[in-house]
Amino acid sequence: MFEGLGGKLSAIFDRLTKRGALSESDVGEALREVRVALLEADVALPVVKDFVEKVRVRAVGHEVLKSVTPGQQVIKIVHDALVETLGAEAEPINLRAEPPAIIMMVGLQGSGKTTSSAKLAVWLAKREGKKTLLASLDVRRPAAQEQLRVLGAQAGIATLPIVPGEPPVAIAKRALNTGRLEGYDAVILDTAGRQHIDDALMAEIKEVKAATKPVEILLVADAMTGQDAVTMAKAFHEAVDITGVVLTRVDGDARGGAALSMRAVTGRPIKLMGVGEKLDALEPFHGDRIARRILGMGDVVSLVEKAAETIEREEAEKLAAKLQKGRFDLEDLLSQLRQLKKMGGMSGLLGLLPGVAKVKKQLAGAQIDESVLTRQEAIILSMTKKERVNPDVIQASRKRRIAAGSGTEVSDVNRLLKQFMEMQRVMKQAKKMGAKFGGQMPTPEQMQRLQGQQMPKLPPGFPRGFKF
Repeated sequence: MFEGLGGKLSAIFDRLTKRGALSESDVGEALREVRVALLEADVALPVVKDFVEKVRVRAVGHEVLKSVTPGQQVIKIVHDALVETLGAEAEPINLRAEPPAIIMMVGLQGSGKTTSSAKLAVWLAKREGKKTLLASLDVRRPAAQEQLRVLGAQAGIATLPIVPGEPPVAIAKRALNTGRLEGYDAVILDTAGRQHIDDALMAEIKEVKAATKPVEILLVADAMTGQDAVTMAKAFHEAVDITGVVLTRVDGDARGGAALSMRAVTGRPIKLMGVGEKLDALEPFHGDRIARRILGMGDVVSLVEKAAETIEREEAEKLAAKLQKGRFDLEDLLSQLRQLKKMGGMSGLLGLLPGVAKVKKQLAGAQIDESVLTRQEAIILSMTKKERVNPDVIQASRKRRIAAGSGTEVSDVNRLLKQFMEMQRVMKQAKKMGAKFGGQMPTPEQMQRLQGQQMPKLPPGFPRGFKF
């Protein structure tokens, strides 16, 4: 999401930063281009008007136009305006109620309500340690209740038993009673959706709200809906006074307009965003971090958090100890490949790094192959324990066996082994040089400075010769 908008804004600001000084007409021209870029990203027209005017008032000022770096000042002003539009602080899910806290999920059919309900239950269990009950109130869509039951079973989350023919309000009351009697911290109500907004839908969710008095009413909206998302958000907000938004399919090819419009239109925060199909692919929405991504500044904080969540400390300490001794085998490489996959692969991580937006065309031309990680994992798993610890024993016949076992070619096996030997060589050099740094492994920069060595190669999957 936001790739198209981010690319256009980066191009506009690149032209501004190349100029030594900015006139009022320069800023005006840039803001006209920003306006077009926002409209093309499906941002609602009233939101675009307010945003551009806010930036114009701040940008066409003496301190900016006469600044030493006026282009950078304008970028900061746009960044601050984006943060205000999206919301500066992440808004937590409200669980401040006598247990169980009722969370009501509303939205149109196909927006991802049922999956988001299950994701939210997993998120509450992992992040907050809350015992959660899932209940489907969708008696219209075929197998909707069964879908939630299956998702709950996959995630290890309890679901309310299905009673055929029971109306939605009765299901909601039964879920509330079950939550109280069985000691649940939260009950998530997955309400029914429609293809479009109608009176029957609104009447039903109003009845459910009156019967359960939820502490959260979360609107689930598809990030790819564009302008329709704004109309939908208004209708649901007017009907039941939503408390927040869950944005789904953020990892898809969405223009991003829904995210920029919804908070401004409803006055309610985007609390969570779905970033993948897996049940743990749900993240808090940080407006300041999203603003940085849009402007190509990266999101290093999210990158660090993602690493902290996925990298196991014990394994990391074991690897660090082995590296200190200059030892690194294919078992270690396998562990690193798996950690990289858990963190979203190369494309996912690159999207969080500052400056990557500016080389997006080069990245696209490089054709980064995420499947390389899976193939290399399969190759290592096809090796024996002895071969992983001592790759020197892998000769022609063993390579053919490994290739056949992993469904790859011998050339793929050779490529992996060559890459591994290069990594091993770097580790050994680091060990030899450790004495010069108090017995500690030198950093890659120190190695480069002292020996003129090149930095270690980019991760598996990058084509040869790729450079930033």
